[in-house]
Amino acid sequence: MHRYPWSESSLILETFTRHHGRVAMIAKGAKRPSSNFRPILLPLQPLRLDYSGDAEIRTLKGAEWVGGHVMPTGEALLSGYYLNELLLRLLARDDPHPALFDVYHQTVHVLASGVSSTTAPALRAFELLLLQDVGLLPALDMQTMSLQPLEEHTLYELVPEGGLRSLPHDEDPQRHALPGLQWQSLQAAMDSGAPFTATLRMCAEWPSEWRSQLQAQLRALLHVHCGVGSLRTRQIMMDIQSL
Repeated sequence: MHRYPWSESSLILETFTRHHGRVAMIAKGAKRPSSNFRPILLPLQPLRLDYSGDAEIRTLKGAEWVGGHVMPTGEALLSGYYLNELLLRLLARDDPHPALFDVYHQTVHVLASGVSSTTAPALRAFELLLLQDVGLLPALDMQTMSLQPLEEHTLYELVPEGGLRSLPHDEDPQRHALPGLQWQSLQAAMDSGAPFTATLRMCAEWPSEWRSQLQAQLRALLHVHCGVGSLRTRQIMMDIQSL
């Protein structure tokens, strides 16, 4: 997910593994031109890693690319870095998240496909399932405070620290909100047997207005739990777009 320089020839790696979660490793000599690690240790690539040690930072012994997809490029690469930033900020080290690992793998696969129309829906699906997996997303088929079911045509907003609540009629109509039926449909998709595929399909089928409303609410929720006003990768995207 990320790398840091360590001495003149080595790197500290932040990896996301299926069975052990986020694991930090030192790759000794990885910066040397002759290192076998140099062509293998690339971001957003599926690898089989061999490492040892029981300290906070393990020692990488071997790495092998297992195939499946090429590295995303262009805007999709920045989107992949965005996924990694979220994982680094929201996951503790050595805390397994096998279901989330599978969602991450599927999301990167979509980004690597190069189909730009699927990028935004894939990111929304990942954000939702990430927040759900780490326990930061309330149930989307009921009001959080009252536990009352949602009314299909009433507007509800997802409030950081407050959960899902109905939008009062006298509040600013420009506030971000979605009809109850859409929230219920998202919850059903996330609870299905193939949560990423179902949630991705639903987000892709929504009109752009609903996708924008969902994006704004998820962004606010993520910023609160990540403890930042703006994520670094998003700021880079905005800077590039302004050019």
